[in-house]
Amino acid sequence: MMQLRQLFRPLERCFGRLGGGDGLLWHMDLKPHADGVFSIAVVQANSMLEDQAQVVATPFATFIGVYDGHGGPEASRFVNTRLFPHLHKFASEQGGVSADVIKKAFNVTEEEFLHLVKQSWTSRPQIVSVGSCCLVGAITEDMLYVANLGDSRAVLGRRTPDGKEVVAERLTSDHNVAVAEVRQELAELHPDDSHIVVHSRGVWRIKGIIQVSRSIGDVYLKKPEFSRDPLFKQFLTPSLRLKRPVITADPCIRMRKLRAHDLFLIFASDGLWEQLSDEAAVEIVIQSPRTGIAKRLVRAALDEAARKRGMRYSDIKRLEKGVRRHFHDDITVVVIYLDHQRRYETYRRFEGENYSCTSAPVDIFSLNT
Repeated sequence: MMQLRQLFRPLERCFGRLGGGDGLLWHMDLKPHADGVFSIAVVQANSMLEDQAQVVATPFATFIGVYDGHGGPEASRFVNTRLFPHLHKFASEQGGVSADVIKKAFNVTEEEFLHLVKQSWTSRPQIVSVGSCCLVGAITEDMLYVANLGDSRAVLGRRTPDGKEVVAERLTSDHNVAVAEVRQELAELHPDDSHIVVHSRGVWRIKGIIQVSRSIGDVYLKKPEFSRDPLFKQFLTPSLRLKRPVITADPCIRMRKLRAHDLFLIFASDGLWEQLSDEAAVEIVIQSPRTGIAKRLVRAALDEAARKRGMRYSDIKRLEKGVRRHFHDDITVVVIYLDHQRRYETYRRFEGENYSCTSAPVDIFSLNT
């Protein structure tokens, strides 16, 4: 139980620092965790950074969170401050991390955000349409837990049994209606709604407005009572006056025992995966030095985004926040190296403490001004 208490301490010890690069890019090169080292990088495209990320590291466990907001930054910032304290509470009560602990933490975070919306939506009606994808990882000894809402993605780089190559293993499913299986699931859940998923201008969207089928927030797509409120009706088209919820906050949770041939994990918002395949990202990590690896993945994504538009990275770099969103999304990347044979030793050598929390900046543009 003493070790459990050491897993989570007040998150005000979290920090981040400007890592360099262009004015909208932040990175942390290498920091220790219980099983090796990790790296974080974030690039801002939106007027307000909607991605949030953090890594909580102790000698006994490592926790990773990537939160990709949409409609505004409120939901992702909210999750960034609430989810891990709830994990702490439930893990302490139940004697350790489990799928049930993670699900309870997600559920309580969702309920708290709903309460915030109910308190403030009459003065800030737009908050009913703010939401966040959530990707969470927990490594405790040789067990990995990955929980996901939305289309952020976790990918494992592992060596094949013959040791000749390193392959990409996707650990999450994208809850995005671009995926045929997700569209089929929604159609089966809403057989009386022929417009539950709409294809417009080459993109599939739920009710014609949102691509992800699971999130924290997006209250107007979950609570039919909002669509019946006279104050709120003015913000909805008739097709959005719901009879029942059309998206959920029910996470998919995967448990996996880590093995010696598991080399590293990539946790990233969909901004990375829009530009790079799982295999391309894993190949970059294999072929590159560890220092600055998350920044290198972000840079590769930006190079690809520029190439698609007949531009160079230097052209993208000159674009202001907001304008950049027309070329690429906010991108958050966390790379976790798994040095199984050096468990605890790596952490203690680098940190000399039993707890650290690294958070990406709330807004990179503000950090640079």
